[in-house]
Amino acid sequence: MSARGVLALDHGEKKSGFAATDALRIAREPLGVLRHEGDEAALCAHLAKLLAERSVGTLVVGLPLNVDGSRGPAAARIEALCTRLAQRFPELTLEPWDEHLTTKEAEARLRALGARGRAIKAERDAWSALVLLDDWLSCH
Repeated sequence: MSARGVLALDHGEKKSGFAATDALRIAREPLGVLRHEGDEAALCAHLAKLLAERSVGTLVVGLPLNVDGSRGPAAARIEALCTRLAQRFPELTLEPWDEHLTTKEAEARLRALGARGRAIKAERDAWSALVLLDDWLSCH
């Protein structure tokens, strides 16, 4: 079986950010933000489009754990989403991953690149997905 890339999803109630790495896990890039307003069909359609554009074997999904590491209602919603995504995309390995502090790190990275205000807000979710991806890759 050939190596495949990894796609990261930072899912929110109204919008979601995406990031990906290549099969060699060298090139990493934010893939933008989808405003879906809670429409899971729109999310799945966008995800299918991203998957069609690249060779992906793993989907890392941000899991919003509580500060103490416990699972609350937000984590339960993401775990339920992961179950539905696994059914919709059976070719993928789904990896829920702690997204703790990804937004703060994303904002810091964007500021370091010179982004300010609205520019940070516009890209924050995609860069949060990139931070999530980097964190997951550092452990795998």
